[in-house]
Amino acid sequence: MNNLKNSVRLIGNLGMNPEVKETTNGKKLAKFSIATNDSYRDEKGKEVKETQWHNLVVWGKQAEIVEKYLKKGSEVAIEGKLSTRNYTDKEGVKRYVTEIVVTEFLMLGAKTA
Repeated sequence: MNNLKNSVRLIGNLGMNPEVKETTNGKKLAKFSIATNDSYRDEKGKEVKETQWHNLVVWGKQAEIVEKYLKKGSEVAIEGKLSTRNYTDKEGVKRYVTEIVVTEFLMLGAKTA
Protein backbone atom coordinates (compact mmCIF):
# COMPACT_ATOMS: atom_id res chain seq x y z
CA MET A 1 0.00 0.00 0.00
CA ASN A 2 2.98 2.37 0.33
CA ASN A 3 3.06 2.99 -3.43
CA LEU A 4 -0.54 4.29 -3.30
CA LYS A 5 0.33 7.33 -1.16
CA ASN A 6 1.27 9.57 -4.08
CA SER A 7 0.46 7.79 -7.30
CA VAL A 8 -1.00 9.07 -10.57
CA ARG A 9 -1.94 7.05 -13.65
CA LEU A 10 -3.26 8.70 -16.79
CA ILE A 11 -3.85 7.99 -20.45
CA GLY A 12 -3.95 11.02 -22.72
CA ASN A 13 -2.63 12.83 -25.76
CA LEU A 14 0.25 15.29 -25.89
CA GLY A 15 -0.92 18.87 -26.36
CA MET A 16 2.47 20.07 -27.57
CA ASN A 17 5.83 18.74 -28.65
CA PRO A 18 8.00 17.96 -25.61
CA GLU A 19 10.35 20.71 -24.47
CA VAL A 20 13.69 19.05 -23.74
CA LYS A 21 16.50 20.69 -21.79
CA GLU A 22 19.82 19.53 -20.43
CA THR A 23 20.85 20.43 -16.89
CA THR A 24 24.31 21.76 -16.06
CA ASN A 25 25.36 18.26 -14.98
CA GLY A 26 24.26 16.79 -18.34
CA LYS A 27 20.99 15.16 -17.25
CA LYS A 28 18.07 15.52 -19.69
CA LEU A 29 14.67 16.87 -18.68
CA ALA A 30 11.53 16.73 -20.83
CA LYS A 31 8.41 18.78 -20.11
CA PHE A 32 5.08 18.43 -21.87
CA SER A 33 1.36 18.32 -21.17
CA ILE A 34 -1.28 15.72 -21.88
CA ALA A 35 -5.03 16.07 -22.16
CA THR A 36 -7.50 13.64 -20.64
CA ASN A 37 -11.14 13.69 -21.67
CA ASP A 38 -14.22 12.87 -19.66
CA SER A 39 -17.93 13.22 -20.32
CA TYR A 40 -21.11 13.22 -18.28
CA ARG A 41 -24.76 14.13 -18.68
CA ASP A 42 -26.01 17.37 -17.13
CA GLU A 43 -29.37 17.79 -15.38
CA LYS A 44 -31.08 18.23 -18.79
CA GLY A 45 -29.58 15.00 -20.16
CA LYS A 46 -27.18 16.80 -22.49
CA GLU A 47 -23.73 15.26 -22.84
CA VAL A 48 -20.99 17.54 -21.52
CA LYS A 49 -17.37 16.86 -22.49
CA GLU A 50 -14.52 18.07 -20.28
CA THR A 51 -10.82 18.20 -21.02
CA GLN A 52 -8.26 18.34 -18.22
CA TRP A 53 -4.64 19.31 -18.88
CA HIS A 54 -1.80 17.75 -16.89
CA ASN A 55 1.79 19.03 -16.82
CA LEU A 56 4.41 16.27 -16.93
CA VAL A 57 8.14 16.11 -16.23
CA VAL A 58 10.37 13.23 -17.33
CA TRP A 59 14.06 12.85 -16.40
CA GLY A 60 17.15 11.02 -17.64
CA LYS A 61 17.02 8.18 -20.16
CA GLN A 62 13.23 8.39 -20.34
CA ALA A 63 13.53 12.06 -21.35
CA GLU A 64 15.76 10.98 -24.24
CA ILE A 65 13.09 8.49 -25.37
CA VAL A 66 10.41 11.18 -25.08
CA GLU A 67 12.52 13.55 -27.18
CA LYS A 68 13.05 10.94 -29.87
CA TYR A 69 9.57 9.41 -30.17
CA LEU A 70 6.83 11.65 -28.78
CA LYS A 71 5.23 14.63 -30.47
CA LYS A 72 2.03 16.66 -30.30
CA GLY A 73 -0.95 14.31 -30.54
CA SER A 74 0.92 11.16 -29.40
CA GLU A 75 -1.10 8.97 -27.05
CA VAL A 76 0.65 7.83 -23.87
CA ALA A 77 -0.10 6.02 -20.64
CA ILE A 78 1.89 7.40 -17.72
CA GLU A 79 2.50 6.59 -14.09
CA GLY A 80 4.12 8.99 -11.70
CA LYS A 81 3.70 11.15 -8.62
CA LEU A 82 2.42 14.65 -7.96
CA SER A 83 4.99 17.29 -7.19
CA THR A 84 4.31 20.89 -6.21
CA ARG A 85 6.94 23.61 -6.30
CA ASN A 86 6.90 27.36 -6.03
CA TYR A 87 8.86 30.28 -7.42
CA THR A 88 8.70 34.08 -7.41
CA ASP A 89 7.95 35.67 -10.79
CA LYS A 90 9.46 38.86 -12.22
CA GLU A 91 6.80 40.98 -10.51
CA GLY A 92 7.63 39.46 -7.11
CA VAL A 93 4.48 37.30 -6.94
CA LYS A 94 4.86 33.82 -5.49
CA ARG A 95 3.58 31.21 -7.97
CA TYR A 96 2.81 27.53 -7.41
CA VAL A 97 3.16 24.78 -10.01
CA THR A 98 1.84 21.23 -9.72
CA GLU A 99 3.36 18.67 -12.08
CA ILE A 100 3.42 14.93 -12.47
CA VAL A 101 6.93 13.50 -12.27
CA VAL A 102 6.72 10.49 -14.57
CA THR A 103 8.30 7.25 -13.38
CA GLU A 104 6.99 5.04 -16.21
CA PHE A 105 5.29 5.60 -19.54
CA LEU A 106 3.99 3.54 -22.41
CA MET A 107 3.56 4.83 -25.96
CA LEU A 108 0.11 3.95 -27.30
CA GLY A 109 -1.56 4.36 -30.67
CA ALA A 110 -0.15 3.81 -34.13
CA LYS A 111 3.56 4.06 -34.89
CA THR A 112 4.63 7.31 -36.51
CA ALA A 113 7.16 7.71 -39.26
